[in-house]
Amino acid sequence: MDLFATVLCLIALFYPLFLLWRLIDQWRGQACYIIDYECFKPSDDRKLSTEFCGKLIHNNKYLGLEDFKFLLRAIVSSGIGEETYGPRNVLEGRAENPTLMDGILEMEEFFFDTLDKLFSKTGVSPSEIDILVVNVSMLATEPDLAARIINHYKMREDVKVYNISGMGCSASLISINLVQSIFKAHKKAFAVVVTSEAIGPHWYSGNDRSMLLTNCLFRSGGCSILLSNNPSLRHRAMFRLKCLVRTHLGSNDEAYGCAIQKEDAAGRPGFHLGKNLPKSATRAFVENLRVLAPKVLPLRELLRYVMVTRLLPRPKKDNASAGKSGGVKAGVNFKTGIEHFCLHTGGKAVIDGVGKSLGLTEYDLEPARMTLHRFGNTSASSLWYVLAYMEAKKRLRRGDRVMMISFGGGFKCNSCLLEVVRDLEDDNVWKDFIANYPPKTLVSPFISEYGWINNETEETFEKAVDSYKQKYGLE
Repeated sequence: MDLFATVLCLIALFYPLFLLWRLIDQWRGQACYIIDYECFKPSDDRKLSTEFCGKLIHNNKYLGLEDFKFLLRAIVSSGIGEETYGPRNVLEGRAENPTLMDGILEMEEFFFDTLDKLFSKTGVSPSEIDILVVNVSMLATEPDLAARIINHYKMREDVKVYNISGMGCSASLISINLVQSIFKAHKKAFAVVVTSEAIGPHWYSGNDRSMLLTNCLFRSGGCSILLSNNPSLRHRAMFRLKCLVRTHLGSNDEAYGCAIQKEDAAGRPGFHLGKNLPKSATRAFVENLRVLAPKVLPLRELLRYVMVTRLLPRPKKDNASAGKSGGVKAGVNFKTGIEHFCLHTGGKAVIDGVGKSLGLTEYDLEPARMTLHRFGNTSASSLWYVLAYMEAKKRLRRGDRVMMISFGGGFKCNSCLLEVVRDLEDDNVWKDFIANYPPKTLVSPFISEYGWINNETEETFEKAVDSYKQKYGLE
């Protein structure tokens, strides 16, 4: 019997056993259900308009003419609109000297808004919560942020509490994975995951270009998620977690240093995004999909996957090929096992790159593009704004499968597969403007304001800058 026939026989033998195990697992109460979630919509006075973003750039006294040009080009091509939200200390002109309370108040405003709505919408009391996981990467306080939530809602003394920091944009899936593991030892439990990022205390005010990029991309936001493993609540749930895969390339020096919190040459703190980040992201993505594919592909596509990844000779690894996204496809069509793709809004280039690697259409990429345009990169909570867009557009129907993909410093790529338990059509955080999306033509307002930057010569650029300063009284 040849190798292919052997593989086929093994799949035919073990696939029914796998399905039986899944049923037993659900019967034992180890399933992980997402009951509901609530994304944060800051007040309108926190919007970063086109004009205000221009003023922020001009107010940075450390920027030279070339730095100014670099930032304008970055924001013009970012894919972000002018209705995203910023922290109050930045809007009030205190970005250079933030206080501890700036970060705490930024988080508490989000915490209590989303959790109040989540508890009210689901009818679950804070006293019923058995597990609380809070992930905010760049703000650590004493007592921790989770303790502030427990104190505010007077939660039980035996609540299991986890306060996660430093895990970056992929932290929400890490938190979900943690809850999934805890559920195995606690039956019929409720868990809450609170995911956000503190932008205010970490707004960069220097002139290192690799650190200035974060000001262009990151925006305020957050999400609170209610989960349970109680089988009797299945009919109330929105999603069931099918599988979750985590990939960490921290042992590789290049990957470790491509997205890292540090100080610039003048000692000003910020977040560095290195030029080798795309290559590290691609490598993490490839390794993640190698593990995820057998878990999510239907039997027909699984056979093709086995042939491509096991029976055919694999190319030699080298530094040049490591950064090519073509290695992700490997001749496998992920759309045969997945209806919807929920991509991290790390930036236009991230969305384009993942879309190309997976062979996705503009329809598939629309939720991520619109979320980037409307809310920006809200770090670990970004995925949930994308998911909310799909729900508001009434795309999610019972039995559909949703693939979530996120990236984070370290370097990490985390992904999961969700099954839609019931038809979903809440207009949620998008309710006031979902009818306007997608617009017929998605043109960044920054292009109309700063679009001249891409056509200016060195000789005329300085004159254009002077004209802009005069227009807004920035002299």
